[in-house]
Amino acid sequence: MRLLVTFAGGWGHLAPMLPLARAAAAAGHEVAVAPRPALVAAVEAAGFPALATGDPALDPTPVPPADRRPLAPIDPAAEDRVLTEAFAGFVARDRAAALAGHLDAWRPDVVLCDEVDYGTMVVADAAGVPHATVVSMPAGTFVRPALVAGPVDALRAAHGLAPDPDLAVPARHLVVVPAPPSFRDPLVPLPVTARFVRPADPEPDASSAWSPRGAGRPLVYASLGTAFNQEAGDLYARILAGVRDLPVDLLVTVGRELDPAELGPQPPQVRVERYVPQWAVLRHAAVAVTHGGAGGVTGALTHGVPVVALPLGADQPSNAARVRALGAGRVLDAVDATPSEIGDAVAALLGDGPERAEAARLRDECATLPPHESVVADLVALAGSSG
Repeated sequence: MRLLVTFAGGWGHLAPMLPLARAAAAAGHEVAVAPRPALVAAVEAAGFPALATGDPALDPTPVPPADRRPLAPIDPAAEDRVLTEAFAGFVARDRAAALAGHLDAWRPDVVLCDEVDYGTMVVADAAGVPHATVVSMPAGTFVRPALVAGPVDALRAAHGLAPDPDLAVPARHLVVVPAPPSFRDPLVPLPVTARFVRPADPEPDASSAWSPRGAGRPLVYASLGTAFNQEAGDLYARILAGVRDLPVDLLVTVGRELDPAELGPQPPQVRVERYVPQWAVLRHAAVAVTHGGAGGVTGALTHGVPVVALPLGADQPSNAARVRALGAGRVLDAVDATPSEIGDAVAALLGDGPERAEAARLRDECATLPPHESVVADLVALAGSSG
């Protein structure tokens, strides 16, 4: 089988696809990945050939490392426009044009798409190449057909395809969901083609090389992911001020663009780093302070770690809402939360309270799921269905 893995977003869209790509490669199948140009290096670092896809001018413009933006309240309408105008609009059109060439030249038997890589889905459908999707936003409430079906149908029409007003085509064959089933909002059920798999470390080689260096106290891990660090305002400073005097070891990661020294000297029990492999830390963490990204929340709950969520945008409010509904942590307003409120939330989760019990239940739920290797046969069968 020749498997082409595609995604239209950043690292958060690639990471949940890597374990399945590795499982397919380990089973002897040929795998290539088609990212936007800015993610070629990340794909190659993960060990896969990268087929750069689309116009580099459409990649987000890199923000100079010295640039900082104040933390702004979440604008739901603006976040919705990103889905409608970007992922389902100009990004989808650009990727459809570029992927048509890859489908013709690389000739995959099956395509594995991130759930919002609509351009790839359309052009694969037009070419008769079957595709499966991977859910990267597991709460299920952020991507809504009403937001994206219109521009996707316009792209389908441009490629000679019938309308899909209910957005059923992305789930027609196989939907892979690397998340605990109960994390999905029950008001947005998954299709019958969905297959849950056990969440897995997206960078196992890096994780195996990292180990904590604490004094045996509980470890609190704070991260705002990979995309929101420069617009986090003073949130890192408030997290540090609220948590560093607790009886814990604190590890804060600020992203590759920020200099940890900007946050000033810290006491010995506090480490501020640009980056560490997330799953390596979560294996040892007692509490995770997170912006609510799908990768951070899913990773924490896979390890039974309760979370303090401070959502900043995108699908993070949806994930935070599920954390609150399930009782697996605390949710605070990232703009208004004071250091004492953040510290109190972390302190409350350090004990054996209901949030820790719920996080442990979700960990056990994940442990019962089959591994990614179990889905490879489904991809092979899907590849064979086009013959």
